[in-house]
Amino acid sequence: MAEFTLQIKGMHCGSCVRRASQALAATPGLMVKEVRVGAARVESNTEPAPLDEAIAALAKAGYPAHLEK
Repeated sequence: MAEFTLQIKGMHCGSCVRRASQALAATPGLMVKEVRVGAARVESNTEPAPLDEAIAALAKAGYPAHLEK
């Protein structure tokens, strides 16, 4: 499994964390390991990891994100 961390903007509270978690959990091929204000650690059970889909799901939920470098 591939693991990666996304930096997420606009999350300020527990409700934000819950919405971001739900958006990631609904993305096929992803398992959410941890979401905290500002970041999410995610595992992918597919190759390649669906990074674009994860970032798009977060953007749709109102949280712009990018891959942590």
